[in-house]
This record gives sequence, structure tokens and C-alpha cells, in this order.
Amino acid sequence: MKSPFKTVAIVGKPDGMGVGEPVDQLIRLLHARGISVRIDSRTAEFASAAPDAVMPREPLDQLLDGADLAIAVGGDGTLLSLARSVVAHHVPLVGINLGHLGFLTDIPAESLVPMITAMLDGEYNEEPRFLLDAEIRRGGETIFKSVAFNDVVFSRGAMGTMIEFAVEVNGEFIYSLRADGIIVNTPTGSTAYALSSGGPILQPGLPAISLVPISPHTLSNRPIAISNESEVRIRLIRGANARVNFDVQAFFDPEPDDVVIVKAHKNRLRLLHPVGYSYFSMLRSKLHWNERDP
Repeated sequence: MKSPFKTVAIVGKPDGMGVGEPVDQLIRLLHARGISVRIDSRTAEFASAAPDAVMPREPLDQLLDGADLAIAVGGDGTLLSLARSVVAHHVPLVGINLGHLGFLTDIPAESLVPMITAMLDGEYNEEPRFLLDAEIRRGGETIFKSVAFNDVVFSRGAMGTMIEFAVEVNGEFIYSLRADGIIVNTPTGSTAYALSSGGPILQPGLPAISLVPISPHTLSNRPIAISNESEVRIRLIRGANARVNFDVQAFFDPEPDDVVIVKAHKNRLRLLHPVGYSYFSMLRSKLHWNERDP
């Protein structure tokens, strides 16, 4: 069957542990089908299935131009990192799991050949998911920008003391809070840090953003879900060594009166799943909902 994908970009996890054999399998599979392979220079260090002449070793910022598909080989962190770049190129993304949980990386390494073969034949389900755009303003001037697939986390720093901040949604004051921080997360990120902080699980297609306080200094503050068309503003009132992180991939240390502005990214990520994928089945498996105490 003729594949809808002509050029495939492959990115492995940064430390390269366990990457070599799965990447080699992918390269052999893709080349056998006449599909062009692109691979970033770091991942290429662990691959040996093709010579340099037919396996361009490109930096990530060039890797996705003209690609029809991107494959992340690693854990959820690898896919998160790649998603932040892929979304700007409208390239569909699929994940091969070499990690532990694998909420986002659907394909087990031991099944990659038959499952990727089926996807190359067009047998897959495409699911749009949104990311977050974030910027930090100081005195009305934007001084930092980033993108997040899971969450933007505004939190205390290394000194370990609570911070105080004010939250607005669409220009309306919601509350000021003393806490360890607050998580602004997408439905994708609702099963990450937000879940361990008491936030709700949001079905991926839900057009919502969650605001989840981290250890608030009051019993009345609870997580809330708002429309993903909202603009969230968080202003640091006081707090030593406060920090903002974006998917734990990018970081910024704000000063008092700095404002973090978060809203949905204009593009949707095209996440591909194997046929038969079920979100709730995945949750049952990963969260052990189907297990009972002996």
C-alpha cells in the first residue's frame, strides 16, 4: 500500500539509553518502503542502520521542514519536547515508548515494526490536542516566551518559602493566594503534575484549561476548569526565588510584579494513535484502576 508519508523525522530521548535498536529498526523499515528519513544529530550518534549519505543528520530546528511525520523515540518527556517544535510545523506526531508510564507514547518498543507499518499504511487515528502559549511581561514589555504541551507551573524556588500571587482570567480578578504555586494545564497535562496536586483529569478533547493551586495556605482554594479560549494572568506579588517552568523544558525566574500570561496556542498538535487506541483503557492500565487489593 502506498504510504501517505514520504519523509519521516525521528528524534530520540536525550540520554540515548535504549534508543539505538528501535531507531535502527525504524530506519530499516522506512528505507525498505522508500521513505526518506531525517534524524537529529544527537539521535544519529546511537543509530547505525544507514550510512550518512542516505540518513541526513540535521539539527532539530531544520528537521521538521518538509517532514510528513515525526516519531519520538523515548518516554513522554521526549514526546513533550518534540511536540513543542512540531506544533509550529503542522506535522503529525507519534510516540514509541521506551520509558515507564507512557501516557503519550502509545507504541511499545517491542511492537514498533508491526504498529508503525500499519500506520504507514494509513491505519491510525488522528487526535488534535492543544498546547499553551506563555509569555512573561515586565513593565508591559514581553521579556520571555515559551510553549507548553502539559503545563505552565508558577512555583516557589529553591529557598522553599511560599510565594504570593494574583490570578486573573480574561481581565477579571479571581483571587490572590499564598501557596507553593499554581499549575495551568491542558487536558493532556491533567494526568501529569496537576493530577498529583489534586487536579481533575480532563478528557483530551475537552476545550478546557485547569488552574490547580499547589499546597495553598487556605482550605477554600480548589482547582477550577475554565474555557481554553480564556487568557490567564498570574502576577507575582512576593516570593524569593520564584520560578516558572514550561513542561519542565524551559525555565524563567520572575521578579515581583512580573506577569505570566497563558492562553491556548493557535495551532493544534496532530497526535497519531494506533487503531484501537482508547484513552480510558490507557488510564485504567497506567493508573491501575482495574487492579484490586489481594
